[in-house]
Amino acid sequence: MFILVLTTRLLSSLNKINMSKTETKTKIIASAIGRRKRAVASVRLIAGNGEIEINGIQSGQYFPGEQSRIKLQRPFAVTGMDKYAVTAKAMGGGLGGQLDAVVLGIARSLSQIKQEFKTALRGAGLLTRDARKRQRRMVGTGGKARRQKQSPKR
Repeated sequence: MFILVLTTRLLSSLNKINMSKTETKTKIIASAIGRRKRAVASVRLIAGNGEIEINGIQSGQYFPGEQSRIKLQRPFAVTGMDKYAVTAKAMGGGLGGQLDAVVLGIARSLSQIKQEFKTALRGAGLLTRDARKRQRRMVGTGGKARRQKQSPKR
């Protein structure tokens, strides 16, 4: 009896896994990785109507605010393309780093499609990775990265 229950549970869980994999099959046009600070974003372009989805959530909910929306749409505005939908998985860092990582990933994936997109995106500065990172704390600085110990008055 125990084996029968165990096998039926296993089969039902396998069916759920197989169903979830088959229902999201779409043709990926281009994919790229974007990085910023500690954040990494894996971006895929698929045929669609311009909607952006990050970690399964619409971009307006994941990155709230008008500035975030403008920044996300900038690679499409520079190239004049809006016929692609974006799915991205962002992890690590904070929201600002993830936003910049997703934008770099979108720009890199658009540059794979056409060479003229690459020159336009490079001219707009969207293909340059921002290499600034958090500076580590050094020994003897009192817990901060750039702080120095107080000098004696005498």
